[in-house]
Order: sequence, then C-alpha cells, then structure tokens
Amino acid sequence: MPLHYKLYKPCGIISQLNSKSPREIRKKKFLNELYNFPDGVMPIGRLDEKSEGLLLLTTDGKLSDEINRSGIEKEYYAQLDGEITNEAIALLENGVTIGFEGKRYLTKACNAYKLSGLPKLPEADKKLRIGRHRPTSWISITLTEGKFRQVRKMTAAVGYPTLRLIRIRIGNISLENLLPGEVKLLTILTAKCEQFNS
Repeated sequence: MPLHYKLYKPCGIISQLNSKSPREIRKKKFLNELYNFPDGVMPIGRLDEKSEGLLLLTTDGKLSDEINRSGIEKEYYAQLDGEITNEAIALLENGVTIGFEGKRYLTKACNAYKLSGLPKLPEADKKLRIGRHRPTSWISITLTEGKFRQVRKMTAAVGYPTLRLIRIRIGNISLENLLPGEVKLLTILTAKCEQFNS
C-alpha cells in the first residue's frame, strides 16, 4: 500500500528529503529532519526555502506526477509589503507578466482577494525580518499552476513584494491546525485530491 503524508513545511527547510552534497547538508535543513520518513517517499511539488505551509508527500511516483500535472488549485496566504489596492488585486487575477526560465511569462487567470483581518497562523520565523514600522496587508491567492517562486514574482510585479508566504490548501486538502514541522499520515490521497481520510 502506498503511503501518503501532509506536513507543515517551516520556513528555512528545503522541499526535499536530503541532499547528496556534503557542503549543502552542512548549510541547509531538509525534510528528513522533521520526521523519519520511510524509503521511497517523495514530495509532491515544492515550496521554496523561505515559504511555508502545506506540502504533500507520497511513495506513489505515478500519483505524484498526476497531481503535479493536473492543474489542481493551490491556495496561499501572502503577507505583502504595503496596503494592496483593488486595482493591484485585479491585475493579479487577470494575469501578470513575470520572468520564468529567462523568458517573459504571462500568468494564468487566478482568484485573489484581500483578507479582512489577520489570518490565524503560527508566529512568523524571525529570519523573515518583517518590518514593524511599515503597513502590510494579507491576500489569499489561488493558482492552478506553479512556476518557480510564482506568487512572489506576481505580487512584486504589481508593486507589493511578498514578505511571508504560506500554502494553506492543495485541492481539498488543507493545512488545518498543523503546526510548523508537524507531519500527519493520510490513508487515502486521490490524484485530484478530491477526497482523503486522515
């Protein structure tokens, strides 16, 4: 039987189990420091080192490929530098041009809105150095694609750099009440994440 997990990837952890580079091992932290995963487990997709939140892992390589290619929704909360305007949110929703693999790329239409209050989240990692003197705002942004550092590039393109980024949902699998570094075993994980039992 394949094994499936979800975890809250903390800020500062690389989205891979380990590294074969001795130099990298000394300088970076990897997923195997959070949990004793069995052989054959692989992350489904990635979160960059400074980003945090929901990460799925599985021993089913075919399922991993299906989910990565399926275009399922991925929802993020982003804390932005400055009070984002309705005009900037409209630009995000309609698609903005970002750099990707040395070329200009127009992002697909997405769903974005400003959060009315502070989301209930663990304290931010101190390494993020989120300024206390400048105003910030929070948005929800839901994508069906996942280019490298896409959310960060999108918000920067409309003039509001991302200070903190948390993925809270993949399909209908949500972060729920997991804390940074916490791992949960899932009994079922469908290709489109339409149902699961935890």
